[in-house]
Amino acid sequence: MEVESDLRKVLPAEEHDYDRAKDLKAFDDTKAGVKGLVDAGVATIPRIFFMPPEDILSAQLDDQIDGLQVPVIDLGGINLDPAAHTDIVEMIRYASEKWGFFQIINHGIPQDVMNKVIAGVRRFHEQPKEVKMDFYSRENEKKVRFNSNYDLYKAKSANWRDTLFCVMAPNPPPPEEYPVVCRDILIEYSEHVQSLGQILLGLLSEALGLNPAHLADMGCMEGHGFVCHYYPACPEPERTLGHAKHCDPDFLTILLQDQIGGLQVLHEDHWIDVPPLEGALIINIGDLLQLISNDKFRSVEHRVLAKRAGPRISVACLFTTHFQPFNKLYGPIKELLSADSPPLYKETLIKDYLNSFCSMGLDNDSALDFLRM
Repeated sequence: MEVESDLRKVLPAEEHDYDRAKDLKAFDDTKAGVKGLVDAGVATIPRIFFMPPEDILSAQLDDQIDGLQVPVIDLGGINLDPAAHTDIVEMIRYASEKWGFFQIINHGIPQDVMNKVIAGVRRFHEQPKEVKMDFYSRENEKKVRFNSNYDLYKAKSANWRDTLFCVMAPNPPPPEEYPVVCRDILIEYSEHVQSLGQILLGLLSEALGLNPAHLADMGCMEGHGFVCHYYPACPEPERTLGHAKHCDPDFLTILLQDQIGGLQVLHEDHWIDVPPLEGALIINIGDLLQLISNDKFRSVEHRVLAKRAGPRISVACLFTTHFQPFNKLYGPIKELLSADSPPLYKETLIKDYLNSFCSMGLDNDSALDFLRM
């Protein structure tokens, strides 16, 4: 087939023949993503996916530290009594300050719904490539789009993954614009995470010592979108990563992952595994919440290992305001400032921060650093 012929163009070449720009374009032009390479039967990954040796060495040797694990917080007692509520707020404060990550159980989203989301995303990515090509785009303005590596032409190395991106709120596209194989479950799941996001932002507000409605009133959940990743089994996981280290460009992320595993969080200069936990959702603080909390909460680097097992499926729900025109400036919350705690960041428009984030590529410096005073 023509697509398979195009894919052969991005297979490894001799060192003296390597033209990265040409190989990137050849890969992108297939519109088949990493899944297309796997379907073509690659046994050696293309050079565009090669990671620096120090990153790969780190992935192999620093992936397990005894006694350290991301906090797991049970939300089941949140409405039972004031003491249980207070304990949950304190656990969230600790996790947000020290880790930037935590897992939640008994969060109210049915396991059946989460299973259907994973299955729906897998169905999309495993459709014939001719079907997926209709969604393939690098235009950020498109509310539903499929591609491989949003920063393909900016990053130092490509990541071993494909992604379906869907804006869900506040101004979603007409339902018929979502892929039919996962349309209904994404819309249903969106309603669930919207409600859960409201609860979490209330708890995070309290953890900052603020009124429970403070973060929501600031517009921290004016919009949300799904980033639906597909990490195919990799024939050479020692040469690449599924997702290079990065921080999230949002206020808050709710992540659903399947049972394959591979997610790691950088904690105290060590990469810590976040193993799959049945029924759990992973929560992490984004750059924008670190900014408005004036570094009280931490947005930390995380990554996903490439694996011979797969595919791995994950669905990240990003809460932010950039899915609609929004000209409000965001800076450190004034109630958190004092003579002993002056503002650490300049105010910024969300769109300006995101333009900086998108222009850099995942494996470059943090866009948040440019806003430090």
